[in-house]
Amino acid sequence: MPTELSSAAPAAQRTATARRLLMYPPTYVEVSCSINPWMQPHVPVDLERAQSQWAALRATYERLGHQVQIVDPVPGLPDMVFAANAGVARGDRALVSRFTHPERQGETEAFRVWFEQAGFGTVGVAGERNEGAGDVLAVGGVLLAGSGLRTTGPAHAELEAFFDVPVVTLELVDPRFYHLDTALTVLDDATIVFFPAAFSTASVARIDELFPAAIRVAEEDACAFGLDAMSDGRNVVLSDAAVGLHAQRRAAGFDPVGVDIGELMKAGDGATCCTLELHP
Repeated sequence: MPTELSSAAPAAQRTATARRLLMYPPTYVEVSCSINPWMQPHVPVDLERAQSQWAALRATYERLGHQVQIVDPVPGLPDMVFAANAGVARGDRALVSRFTHPERQGETEAFRVWFEQAGFGTVGVAGERNEGAGDVLAVGGVLLAGSGLRTTGPAHAELEAFFDVPVVTLELVDPRFYHLDTALTVLDDATIVFFPAAFSTASVARIDELFPAAIRVAEEDACAFGLDAMSDGRNVVLSDAAVGLHAQRRAAGFDPVGVDIGELMKAGDGATCCTLELHP
């Protein structure tokens, strides 16, 4: 594996690529437990508003030219709306997640059935604790994989063997950023944005080694779920509350597309958590 993936490309080279995305409607979304620091069961989710915000997010993806596929809602699984945690999908292979918390473990079978019915040739269920694309981000021919809070280190070896793709381990240390996609965004194959304090010192050094032009963000924007974003290589869909990060991405030649996801953020997740990219 190279020690450096590459530096950021000039703005003129930014090109949007249509993506195939999986989403799950917030039919039953609620905050009835507290499995991450953002969840406060005494602060209710406005279901009608959450559904409206989710529909606007889906419409934004479709307006940008992306294909969105929908999983039918399942009663009793309110966190399934965060489809990024369904698993990791590349080509005709899908590795379905094995969740940490009992509140989400019922999602594994529901997502396994969807992948099989969708025609994936090889569908496996993770043997190690692995929370899917929430902790696994593809960039430049490798997979960046989070560990330390939800997905385990041994799960990274399982990912590498299942997909035959190199995996770079990044240790998360701040419970507020419990999945990799809350602390780091892949903008394109040469550019990432991240919040350094979410990672161990060794992992920050590894990120700097691989991405010397990486964009560092302020805590305020990280806490506004600005890193929980979906990029198509030019357009970056993210929380409209992360105003500083909008400016940084625009300065780097990307087009930020702000969305209001305030009700979904009550569960501790943002735009990309609602979205599983089905990589070709």
